[in-house]
Amino acid sequence: MTGAQPPAPAQSAALSRRGLLAVAGAAAAGTTGQLAGAPTARAATGTRPQPMPYTRTPVPDPDARHLINRFSCGFSPGLFAGVRRAGGARAWFTDQLTPGLIEDDFAGQLVDWFPHLGVSPQRSLELDRSGQAAGWEQMADFARWTLLRRMYSRRQLQEVMVDFWSNLLHITAPEGKSFPFRFGYDKTIRGHALGRFDDLLAAAVTHPAMLTYLDNDISTAEAPNENLGRELLELHTVGRAARFSEADVKNSTLILTGWQVDRHRTLAQSYSVTDHYHGPVRVLGFSHRNDARTVAGCKAVTNAYLRYLAHHPATAQRVAYQLAVRFVSDYPSSELVSHLAGVFRSSGTDIRATLRALINHPEFAASRGAKVRTPIEDLVATWRALGVQVTRPSGRDTDAAYAVLTMVDVMGQRPFDWPRPDGFPDTAQAWTADSRMLGSFKIHHNSAGGWGPTTGVRYASYASWVPEWNLPFAMVVDHICRKLLGRRSTPRLLEAACKAVDATPRERIGRDHRLVLWRMQQLLQVLLDSPEHMSR
Repeated sequence: MTGAQPPAPAQSAALSRRGLLAVAGAAAAGTTGQLAGAPTARAATGTRPQPMPYTRTPVPDPDARHLINRFSCGFSPGLFAGVRRAGGARAWFTDQLTPGLIEDDFAGQLVDWFPHLGVSPQRSLELDRSGQAAGWEQMADFARWTLLRRMYSRRQLQEVMVDFWSNLLHITAPEGKSFPFRFGYDKTIRGHALGRFDDLLAAAVTHPAMLTYLDNDISTAEAPNENLGRELLELHTVGRAARFSEADVKNSTLILTGWQVDRHRTLAQSYSVTDHYHGPVRVLGFSHRNDARTVAGCKAVTNAYLRYLAHHPATAQRVAYQLAVRFVSDYPSSELVSHLAGVFRSSGTDIRATLRALINHPEFAASRGAKVRTPIEDLVATWRALGVQVTRPSGRDTDAAYAVLTMVDVMGQRPFDWPRPDGFPDTAQAWTADSRMLGSFKIHHNSAGGWGPTTGVRYASYASWVPEWNLPFAMVVDHICRKLLGRRSTPRLLEAACKAVDATPRERIGRDHRLVLWRMQQLLQVLLDSPEHMSR
């Protein structure tokens, strides 16, 4: 569960990673995958073949690659070119902290690809009721748009942080009450994703999507509904570690009364002073007379309460822990969490300052490859690495812009489609089941071969992966590792590649070589199935 700290591991994160990820060499064995640690091909001498570097294809140093992998949606040659233009990974990260200064025209145009996005809440409800586009269909478009943004946006850090905050302040999609407001809620998260948490919390909790999702819009002084009042404490801010009481939950609920949405007719948001509870309230260390009789006065109580929670020490600890789990390891140290919590509080809940503290901490640098990619992260990173280009859909389900949703379904995770308000789990244990791995291997196989989807999409040709003709196979593998994974080849990767293509390291690759004619798919897949790709 996102809101709970996992038990202490029986072994280190690095060891558990080796036991959970797929190993390179699976495709070569004629299967869709095999577990890490399984034997791979050996050279005839009984030793692993040694890579031959192709130095014309530059790669980031390990620290830079680590930063890129954690704070983007996946390595690509284009991303690395942008990092080099910025002056290095740290400079790129600094630029990414101000997304409004980064040109992002293509990602901005994606909303036009899906006609049901960007309409007013009223129009969204009309489309659903008339049968023109059911709410779940609109949310399917929203999920597709989300995947494509992560693939193609130049504001990569913003995309990563929108995903993080959307999970912490989770609203299920599709969901029957909140769907007309869900796209607008994403805009709210996006606008605050790299600002201050207290501003983000206040905007998210009082958004019509959250109010309807957790039934706060029908909560009144006479008939209070505790859903939002409870989840605000348990999931969005202080967490169970704060040891809030049932009395705290009741008072939290009473403070939030008055915020209403006409969910059945106009979908307009309003505030009802008469439905707001009036009288003293106390939650943890927050207390208020709560005797205002004006809209502004009543809203001020909510605002004061939300900002109190945002700055609470327990909230700082919980947000810091969630950040550390997402960007460092499944089991971050208490020292790291306390350090981030201190920066979070001393900066006034400044998200940029907290992220800077995170990447500067030694534990971050030491965590290379310790995080398993979720299915969504896997698909996005795979298409970014392969350079798959999606074109405007024609409206067919087989178009790539539509089919991306089917692909993540195969892998076992659809954007926002987690049924509880606690958001997707964020640790390897949740995403390394056999079914997920087999789903990933299948998608890697089809994507590497350009087998599907086949309309509204352009794949790189097999020949384009060979930098020049008549190079030794080992040198070609090194070049592809650099482009696909952002790293040099290793003896283990080369060994798996040799087995996948039935080639020797010194075998020359010409235009009519089987690698170029039909075996490139197996080589690309074996690298995508490897821990070097499936972890970040």
